[in-house]
Amino acid sequence: MQVPLYQAKAEFFRMLGHPVRIRVLELLQNGPVPVRDLLAAIDVEASNLSQQLAVLRRSGIVVSIRDGATVSYALAGGDVADLLRAARRILTELLVGQSELLAELRQSGPQTHSADQGRGADGPGRLAADHAGADRS
Repeated sequence: MQVPLYQAKAEFFRMLGHPVRIRVLELLQNGPVPVRDLLAAIDVEASNLSQQLAVLRRSGIVVSIRDGATVSYALAGGDVADLLRAARRILTELLVGQSELLAELRQSGPQTHSADQGRGADGPGRLAADHAGADRS
């Protein structure tokens, strides 16, 4: 039975969903990198790096290259580098939008409602309900 395309895509993104794997792919964008250099650049145990490289290799995203005693890894194709650049652009746009919203919130200053004044005896439940409603503005 063939897997639906959306499920294959979900499995692909799940495979990418590990910080060490993403970091390895970032480091490989400029060409092959020896394992010892990957290990020096990524703060993980050698066994963990080896495990993550195996996942990437099995998926076909990276290839290993042996030169004597040195093993290097490289991206299997340029599309992964394009995907990482697209992810960076998307994250940048999201963060810019969030920083603009934060600046707007800071400019508007603290919101005080006259109904909130002198209500200390209402208790924390009432106060929490009032603040939940105030966030809708």
